[in-house]
Amino acid sequence: MARLSRAEAQERNRAKVLAAARDEFARSGFRDAKIDVIADRAELTRGAVYSNFPSKRALYFAVLADLAERAPVNPPAEPALTVREALREVARAWVTRLPLATEDGRAPSRLGVDVIPEILADELTQKPYAQLMKLNAVLLGLALEKLRPPREPGGRLVRIAEAALTVLQGAGQLAAAAPGFVDPFDVIRVCEGLADLDAGDPWFVAPMIPDVRATDEPWTPPEAVDAVTGEPARPTRDGVVAVLGLHRLSAAEEAVRAAPPGTEITVVVVTGSPDELFPLARLVVAATATCLRQAFPRPAWPRLRVVYDESGAMAAAAGVPESGDMTEVAVRVVSGRSVLRAEGFGACHAAASRTVEPPEDGEASR
Repeated sequence: MARLSRAEAQERNRAKVLAAARDEFARSGFRDAKIDVIADRAELTRGAVYSNFPSKRALYFAVLADLAERAPVNPPAEPALTVREALREVARAWVTRLPLATEDGRAPSRLGVDVIPEILADELTQKPYAQLMKLNAVLLGLALEKLRPPREPGGRLVRIAEAALTVLQGAGQLAAAAPGFVDPFDVIRVCEGLADLDAGDPWFVAPMIPDVRATDEPWTPPEAVDAVTGEPARPTRDGVVAVLGLHRLSAAEEAVRAAPPGTEITVVVVTGSPDELFPLARLVVAATATCLRQAFPRPAWPRLRVVYDESGAMAAAAGVPESGDMTEVAVRVVSGRSVLRAEGFGACHAAASRTVEPPEDGEASR
């Protein structure tokens, strides 16, 4: 039998830990689950568990993220063509995951009941969670706008998306805390009704002055996967690549609104606490992305790619060797070269809105 490489052995051990933890969380619940039991189930040492996950909470988020990302997507026979239909299908996909009053307390659907309490318990997770939900609202709002452009020039549908996610998150928490109180059909009807909400949602640009400079450098990022679609992100295409810390994710909308129509926008997510916070990021985005793919026709999927830069390689390609939760750096890519770089608050808007000239043929081929 061929000997596993170090990377292959690490990946195998990580998979064993996740499987063992999923069983233990389902059997005992998050609060009563024991790392020693998880280690025994995985046939590993306690140290091997902690070498993959720094805390029980990070392991819990990783288990739920893995389940969310692997959840089957079953789009309806006729994809949503109106905002009302899309909100109905998003809500329908969401409520099918809610725990039922008749289920046992350790049923798989109840695995996630401790997510919000764990987020609330630590300041480290609270602000990233708020920004991740902002990003989810932008993704959902952009998809809604492809089905129905905002009624007012310069308007948007992100507030309607925020209202829908508020209803759905609240329904999830009540289903866990008060079994039998939530009627899934009522939740679906409420979300449908949001289609007629006049949210008064104009887009405006905050007055921020980032550091902007012209560049002429090769753009050779590593391959990446889009967390929204599950498909290759293709960050080599012309467009804007924004490296954003988990406290700056809402700035992604600035790039989308400022860029010319059809421009590819890729958000590279970074954090100063990757082992703790990337599992949370994966979980929160996957929960909405799965519903989005299930409800919207493919042409309505948002033109916003989301990439988790766990290795730091993507940020390094953008000239960010060290990144943290407040990072905001954006580069403009044209013909395979980085032609503009902006850093600081407002970087996304600046990189997307500035007029840039494509490099000369000789430069592009170098």
